[in-house]
Amino acid sequence: MSVWTRRRLLTSAATAVSAAGLATTTALPARATTGAARPGTGDIAEALRALPGLRLIEERQDAEPGYRHFVLGLRQPVDHRNPAAGTFEQRLTLLHTAADRPTVLFSTGYEAVLTPRRTEATVLLGANQLQVEHRYFGTSRPAGPGYAHLTIRQAADDHHRVVRLFRRLHSGAWISTGGSKGGLASVYHRRFHPHDVDGTVVYGAPNNVDDREDSAYVRFLETVGSPAAREAIEAVQRRILLDRAEMVARYEAWATATGDTFRIIGSADKALETAVLRAPFMFWQRGTADDVAAIPGPEATADELYVWLDGTTGLSLYADNTARHYIPYWYQIGTQLGYGSVPTAHLADLLRHPDAIEARSFVPRDIPMRFDPAAMPDIDRWVRRRGSRLLFVYGSQDPSVAEHFQPGGADSQVLWVPGGNHGADIADLSPADRASAEEALSRWAGQGAGGQASPQSASRAAL
Repeated sequence: MSVWTRRRLLTSAATAVSAAGLATTTALPARATTGAARPGTGDIAEALRALPGLRLIEERQDAEPGYRHFVLGLRQPVDHRNPAAGTFEQRLTLLHTAADRPTVLFSTGYEAVLTPRRTEATVLLGANQLQVEHRYFGTSRPAGPGYAHLTIRQAADDHHRVVRLFRRLHSGAWISTGGSKGGLASVYHRRFHPHDVDGTVVYGAPNNVDDREDSAYVRFLETVGSPAAREAIEAVQRRILLDRAEMVARYEAWATATGDTFRIIGSADKALETAVLRAPFMFWQRGTADDVAAIPGPEATADELYVWLDGTTGLSLYADNTARHYIPYWYQIGTQLGYGSVPTAHLADLLRHPDAIEARSFVPRDIPMRFDPAAMPDIDRWVRRRGSRLLFVYGSQDPSVAEHFQPGGADSQVLWVPGGNHGADIADLSPADRASAEEALSRWAGQGAGGQASPQSASRAAL
């Protein structure tokens, strides 16, 4: 089973490489101007250069027919409440087709992906797509140590400024979307700026309202799938930890061969235990029927067990070369977003590291962390009471959404893909639910009868 797919709690190392490669490209100079560009007039590249604070870094020649693909940098405040705190450049990408088409605001929750992949909403609407790299990820990093300004509200304000700026170019309806952590970013953008977009499609976004009470995650992992599959995974976990010395030796040998280390988490032994503990969660998050059949049995060799663990949990995630890219992720988990628990009773006699899967294990000790217990309850309360035009798509087999959002505002719904995992899409829904989702998306985008723009989007075109 491959865990290097698009919607996941940790993005792939391949994405990190693609983002890092951007630094080697030649930047195009931004053109200073005070005039606001008008949609539909002139070349889109010139219109982008005319937007204040925006830098056109590169136009990539890899877009699908009918689209142009731009890599951009937007000057953002480090602290939206204190302009004197300085600025940083936030990475954006734009897939542009036409100024009067709908625009999809795509939140990754992590760093920007530089391949010109269109999201499901973009494809369904024939829309432009504006991708926002999350602050402190990829190249969007404020100067200075620590992550004091990596908060839900600051990220929401980033998205707000992006929308206000690009509405000068894209006058159609706006739809926001994101999966997993990117879905969370879309939700908290709506919490603080509910009228920025006409609707939001969220995939697989967890809702850890009370980080002190994680029994829902444990119950989910104790009941998901078949008893035989769960017992097989538990048996693999025990066998790996019973053979800990050999497994750790293999892990350390891999690290030596690749020039990697375990300074952040502390040791290969702790990293291995962390991977073993997270194995059921990550298995069911991405698992299919074929993956269940491939769980190693009692006759599996040590090599087969190691390969299975690596394929299920991604062992490189816990070693420094990859782990350092996700320090901001774990910082958010440990300060606001929270994290789920996993069953451990069947491994109690084999565990050595009580804090193995805590966020603090992945954030260097010189970076202070203090958990804000009010952050996620505030988001959840808004979604339940006031969250309108929200569509949540979840997979019933996905442990990430053992605690999920339940919108209570107008024109919102939660749709489930039976047996679906963390990659569940609108396309995976039942025919009736798929029709309902697509109708809502079309209505929000003003593509109903006559194809007229929605009143909300028309009223905001001048912003």
